[in-house]
Amino acid sequence: MGRSKRSVYAVAVAVVCAVTVLGAPGMAFASPAPPAPSSAPTTSPDLTPAPSTDLEAVREKLDALYHDAAVATDAYNAAEEAAEKQSAEIVALAKKIVEGQKKLDDLKDRAGAAARSQYRTGGLPDEAQLMLSDDPGDFLDGAGRVIQGQRATKGLLGELTRTQEDLEQYSRDASAQWQKLEANRKVKATAQKRIEKQIAAAKKLESQLEKEEKERLAKLQEQAALKAQTAWLDTGILDEIDGKASAQGKKAIKYATAQIGKPYEWGAEGPATYDCSGLTSEAWRSAGTTIPRTSQEQWKQLHRVAVKDMRPGDLIIYFDDASHVALYVGDGAIVHAPRPGRDITLAGAGTMPILGVVRPDA
Repeated sequence: MGRSKRSVYAVAVAVVCAVTVLGAPGMAFASPAPPAPSSAPTTSPDLTPAPSTDLEAVREKLDALYHDAAVATDAYNAAEEAAEKQSAEIVALAKKIVEGQKKLDDLKDRAGAAARSQYRTGGLPDEAQLMLSDDPGDFLDGAGRVIQGQRATKGLLGELTRTQEDLEQYSRDASAQWQKLEANRKVKATAQKRIEKQIAAAKKLESQLEKEEKERLAKLQEQAALKAQTAWLDTGILDEIDGKASAQGKKAIKYATAQIGKPYEWGAEGPATYDCSGLTSEAWRSAGTTIPRTSQEQWKQLHRVAVKDMRPGDLIIYFDDASHVALYVGDGAIVHAPRPGRDITLAGAGTMPILGVVRPDA
């Protein structure tokens, strides 16, 4: 699949329209080819001045701030997911404790009834009363009852002991889960402060720019993304990628692309806003597959495939710390929730450093 001669924007529209086809050959999400030589002047009043070194430093600083916020968001989401599981476990243990206590009370009542029965017979054990019997028939009948009674008493005492031990274990487990819950709440709070701090710093940095500088910065960011995508395509990778989307993959893509235009919000899982892993996890949930909530856990737990073997619907994990994830839609394009202040969008799959690819429905 060669590089396209259409503009990036035209290709983006083509990718959106082709999402339902998925498996069909299409335009690569590539950079436009250089313009043909012309005798026209090389300068134009519309040309944007070359970006300054200062703006390049601002771009790099913003990338670093938002990247750190993404790492903290993953930590927040992981703590949130763990806290939800621990809360559910505590509720389940509480139910077991209530049921166990009822059972223990019933067993104690039965044990008390046995004790009262013994008191009514003068405190003599069944064996002693049996020995005092003069009737052989009564003796034999009584012997059977004694054996049964002994077994019943032994079983009752054993059940009492086991139930008591179960209750004590449930209590210890609940206490341990509560401690983990409290620890994860602290992790969440710390991560939230870090996220808010990094985003605030990024917004403050951007607010210090003049309108013209902001426009030039946006252009600089576009150029950086285009350069990265072009370099990725220049490796010839799309000549090797020819996988077709699975039925579930198509459903996941349909869900994710339907969210295009909705804002990014850290910690969000829809339906109005999403963060990067919130979008991918919900997309695959809509396809009938539950996957981990965070990009780091998606990288750790899901089946990995080589980039050349990826197919539409697979997840591309970005950066060495697996702090970002996107859903591959085919033809060199992804759909993802980029960062705070941005909307869910289509982008080139090579615009960020790729760590690897995972397949939820492997």
